[in-house]
Amino acid sequence: MSNHATTKKASPLTGLNLTFLAPAAGDAAAVASRATKPEATGAPVAARVVIVGSGPAGLTAAIYAARANLEPIVIGGIAGGGQLMITSGVENYPGFPDGIEGPELMALFRKQAERFGARIVDADVDRVDLSSRPFGLWAAGVEYRAQTVIVATGASALWLGLESETRLRGRGVSACATCDGFFFRDKAVAVVGGGDSALEEALYLTHFASKVHLIHRREAFRGSKIMQDRAAAHPKVEMHLNRTIEEIVGADHVEALRLGKADGSGEETLAVDGVFVAIGHRPNVEVFRDWLATDEKGYLTTLGATTASAIDGVFVAGDVDDHRYRQAVTAAGEGCRAAIDAERWLEAQAPGPAEASAVSMPTTAIAATGSRP
Repeated sequence: MSNHATTKKASPLTGLNLTFLAPAAGDAAAVASRATKPEATGAPVAARVVIVGSGPAGLTAAIYAARANLEPIVIGGIAGGGQLMITSGVENYPGFPDGIEGPELMALFRKQAERFGARIVDADVDRVDLSSRPFGLWAAGVEYRAQTVIVATGASALWLGLESETRLRGRGVSACATCDGFFFRDKAVAVVGGGDSALEEALYLTHFASKVHLIHRREAFRGSKIMQDRAAAHPKVEMHLNRTIEEIVGADHVEALRLGKADGSGEETLAVDGVFVAIGHRPNVEVFRDWLATDEKGYLTTLGATTASAIDGVFVAGDVDDHRYRQAVTAAGEGCRAAIDAERWLEAQAPGPAEASAVSMPTTAIAATGSRP
C-alpha cells in the first residue's frame, strides 16, 4: 500500500463531482483539520448500532445497517478511511476496470453510507464499557449508548521508521505484494522481513519481478522450514541475511537500498525498483483489549462462522480479526456480514428495556474455543 497523492483531485466518475484530499504520510494534521467533530452536549447519544472504524469493513457495515433502517453511527476516527487512505492505484477492487485511488474509493464508500442515512463522526474512541447494554462508548467528550456494536478498527502495517521509507511510500515502497506486485513486472524488488509473511510475499513477487532480494537483519529466518526451503530453492530469490536497511535511496521513486552489515563491517548498495516491507501488522484493538478475546497474534476472535464476539451484541469485522487475507474486498464482505448479524440479533431480542439484557465483564482470557482462525 502506498500514498503519493497529496493534491486535490476531481473524481473521474461521471456525475458524482466528488473531490478528495489524499493525505500524505505524516499529514494527520491535514485530515484532522477537515474532520467533522461531535459537540459535547453532556447528554448520551443513543443508537441501535454503533460502528467503530471507517475503512472498507466499517463503511460497508454502515451501508447495510442504514439500508436496514438501523440508523447507524460510525465513529470513524480522526484520520478515517483505513489503510486505503495511504494506497494509490487500487486495481483489484471490483467495479473499477481502470483502477481508482485509495482515498477516492473510501470517499465513495462514505458518500454511499451517508446517502442511506449513516451518521459518521470523525473522532477517535477513547474508551468503552461493554459490561451491559446499552454499551457505552466515549469519543471526543461525547458518550454514545449502543444496543449493538460493530468493531471494524482494522490493522496497521508495521514500518521500518525511516524518513526515506515514508517519503517514498507509493513511489516504490509498499506493504502489500498482493496489492502492488503487478506494478513491478520484470523489475528488481526487495522484501524486508524474516517471518512467513516475508517469505510468502517474496514467493508471490516472483510471478512478476525479475529478481527478488529477501533481506533480514538476523542470521536466520523465523518463518517455517517449508517456506524457507521454497524461497531458498527459487531461482529468482536471493537472500541477504545479517543486513539492515539504513536508507531507501531515491528522489521521487525507489532506486536502491543502502544496507548495513550486522557485524559493523561496512555498508553496501543494492539496486532495486521496489521495496516491500513485510515485518508484520498490528491489529488496532487497544480500546477493546480488556473486553474482547484475542488470538495468539493479538487479533480479535469471533464465534464459529459468524462475526459475533464472545459478548452478546458485539460483532467484529475486517482486518482487526483477519491476519490471512487483509484485502479491501474481504474486509468489505465482513462488514456486510457483521451488519446482517447485528440486524438479525436485534430482531431476535425480547422486547423490554435494553438495560435488562446484561453480560458479565469479559477479559482477554476469554476462551477462544470455536473462534474463527
